[in-house]
Amino acid sequence: MKIATWNVNSVKARLSHLETYLTENRPDVLCLQELKTEEFPAASIQALGYNIEYCGQKAYNGVALLSPHPITVTQKGLAGEDEDLQARYIEAEVQGIRVASIYLPNGNPVESEKYPYKLRWMARLKERAKQLLASEVPFVLAGDFNIIPENRDAKRPEQWVNDALALPQSRSAFRAILNLGLTEAFRALHPDRAGAYSFWDYQAGAWPQDNGIRIDHLLLSPALADRLTACDIDKTPRGWEKASDHTPVWCEVA
Repeated sequence: MKIATWNVNSVKARLSHLETYLTENRPDVLCLQELKTEEFPAASIQALGYNIEYCGQKAYNGVALLSPHPITVTQKGLAGEDEDLQARYIEAEVQGIRVASIYLPNGNPVESEKYPYKLRWMARLKERAKQLLASEVPFVLAGDFNIIPENRDAKRPEQWVNDALALPQSRSAFRAILNLGLTEAFRALHPDRAGAYSFWDYQAGAWPQDNGIRIDHLLLSPALADRLTACDIDKTPRGWEKASDHTPVWCEVA
């Protein structure tokens, strides 16, 4: 079973790219982030044989789950802040696996309310992970975490020292989720690989210079981690014309 995650940075702007990716790769589940729309452009995706469940928002955020298999939504949004209406979390059952597509807050500028919101959101995600672990259902938290886990996950880590994606508090909150007993799929299979990135900014020639960062992750529950057979980053879509600044990350489980 192949599970992939991709921040498409506007599903309408990147619809033809999405169609190409689905046609060429046929993932069993594709988690999307940053849809930037209230209404998912579903017709062409459904024509490819994919079911769609999503949580949209006008011009910002938005998450979705796509699968050729039935999708049973179990939760939209995270508990803990009733006033939080940002579309950043959708969770569903697919083929006996609970899959969550997440778009974790960026948190910049750090001096603004956006950073405390990021940390609170991560604490709420940790609580949801605890609940899922207690249920013993196999699950994956997949998406754009907006976290650079370690300096080796950035081409130029010195550029990110004061950024919300790499601050010690951010990394600590990410580790706290992992330390519940989750497995970060890419590092589990590639513990020593450097130069592996999933995001390249549009500015300053980041893509041609391979000045990237790794911020898109797949976190597996123990039951699912035992079944992990492959995981990698597919750089191809980042090289397409008018590409998203992110590229897909995928894993396979037996």
